[in-house]
Amino acid sequence: MDTTLLLAHVDADGSLPRAALEALSAAKALGTPVTAALFGPSVAQAAAALAGTGIQKVLAVEDPALAEARYATDAAAAAALAKASGATVVVAPATSRLARVMAGVASRLGGRIDTHVTGLADEGGATVTRWYYRQRIEAKLRRKERPWVLLVDPGAMPAATAEGGPAPAVEKVAASLPAPRTKVSGLRAPSSGEQTIRPDAKVLLVAGAGWTKKQPDGAPHPDKAEALILSFLRASGASLGSSKSLVDQAGEGQKVFEFMTHLNQVGQTGSTPRHPKGLATCCHGEEPHVVGWRFIRERRAVNLDASCGWARGKADVLYVADAFAVMEKVNALLAAKK
Repeated sequence: MDTTLLLAHVDADGSLPRAALEALSAAKALGTPVTAALFGPSVAQAAAALAGTGIQKVLAVEDPALAEARYATDAAAAAALAKASGATVVVAPATSRLARVMAGVASRLGGRIDTHVTGLADEGGATVTRWYYRQRIEAKLRRKERPWVLLVDPGAMPAATAEGGPAPAVEKVAASLPAPRTKVSGLRAPSSGEQTIRPDAKVLLVAGAGWTKKQPDGAPHPDKAEALILSFLRASGASLGSSKSLVDQAGEGQKVFEFMTHLNQVGQTGSTPRHPKGLATCCHGEEPHVVGWRFIRERRAVNLDASCGWARGKADVLYVADAFAVMEKVNALLAAKK
């Protein structure tokens, strides 16, 4: 019988990432007791967050060097924890920090790894559900090789609920961490007004190339479009997505939104976000865009064309209207609420 380990890092503030609780839900679906393994400068707060989740024991590697994400120290800590646990299935959240080290960890353990996992089940053995080809093909798979390292995509599973109670026992694990060869001198981040990618936002606004096309008066109004989109993002706290055609306009010498990059792109060649609600504006709604919306639970779209792709069963609600007028009204309603 397989034994299961939940492996996660601790955030800078000492808390446990939400993605780790989602990975815990996936791990518990295997039907075997789950041991947790945490690494960071201090794991006490994160371990306490696991009270009432069914975790009885937490293995921990604590070291000041783990305050910053480095491949060498993170991989050494993760490998030490996995070896100490003796687990045959290692489940970890696909955070940016773990995604870049877990393949190396699997190699150090002499095991195998699979990524983009969206579900686990016990079907006569550990069975994984995952996506291939930009999340257009879903497959189930098993492996005989052990240990089996699995990276669970954030947002694919509900977070495990902590019911409270005594914190699980913490057992320290010794790990030989290499001396850091780099030093973090500071952080540089965009201002809150420029930060448009918000994975935890409840709403995703996707802008298409129609925002920069000619309007009813015969002229394009990209500056007005930019102001409307930014006003909505700031008032609602929504995350911003973009069609490929819009972010590609920079290479064509056309006016583009200064706050938008290829990181905002969703669809077949972009990201596949997971937000409870989504609103597409000036997008035609064809297959490449819909692929990016696969995990959006409630999909709405604004388009002047009543026969656009969104109208053909791809949106829950389609507003046949001018996006400029709609967003002006929405922004006015949001401002009135404040």
